[in-house]
Formats: sequence, C-alpha cells, structure tokens
Amino acid sequence: MNNKPKYTLLKNTSYAIDGFKHALKSETSFKIELVIFLIFIPVIYFLPFELVYKIILIFSYMLIMIVELLNSAIENVVDLVTKEIHPLAKTSKDIGATAVFFSVILNIVCWILISLDYLKLV
Repeated sequence: MNNKPKYTLLKNTSYAIDGFKHALKSETSFKIELVIFLIFIPVIYFLPFELVYKIILIFSYMLIMIVELLNSAIENVVDLVTKEIHPLAKTSKDIGATAVFFSVILNIVCWILISLDYLKLV
C-alpha cells in the first residue's frame, strides 16, 4: 500500500497547517507551550541579553514545541495501532514524554547559563 501523495509545496504546506490546527484543538500541552512562547517572545526581546543569546532562548523553546508535536504524533500512532494496555505501547509513549522532558531541561539550562553569564557569575 502506498499512501504517499505526490509532493507539491502548496499541498505539503496545507498538511502542516492541518497538523497545527489539530494540535491546537486537541493537544493541551502544546496549547500551553504555545501560549508561554507567545508571552516569552516580547519578554526575550526586551531582555538586555546579546542577540545571539536571545536567539538561543527562542530556538531552545521552539525545540520544546517541536518535540511535543512529535510526541503527540507518536501517541496518535500508538493509539491507532492498539487501544489495549500493552508494555510496548506504554514504553513508546513514555519515551516520547522523556524527549519532551529533556527538551524542557535543555531550555532551562540555556536560561540559567545565559542569565549567569549576563550577571557575570560564570
């Protein structure tokens, strides 16, 4: 079975937009992360950090949202394959959650190191 559609930029962009809309409707964690991101963008803009630090903070936070979307995709596929509680299904979902957790830790470490550098404590 080949369910791979023919590539067109417009069509693939519409798939991405559909995925974004679905995430906004059904993924609570993604919605929360997006709201925090929208709040932090102006905050980061006004912080007295160097431009490269601001970019690192924005990108490291965007990584959280990207990993969250991938985790949601994994969860959806697992739910499609089985509705019963299976050790491999649990492991797959747990590993996806761990990836999100690590991306959050990465963002926190970036904030700490950049803040310490600004305060000249490192």
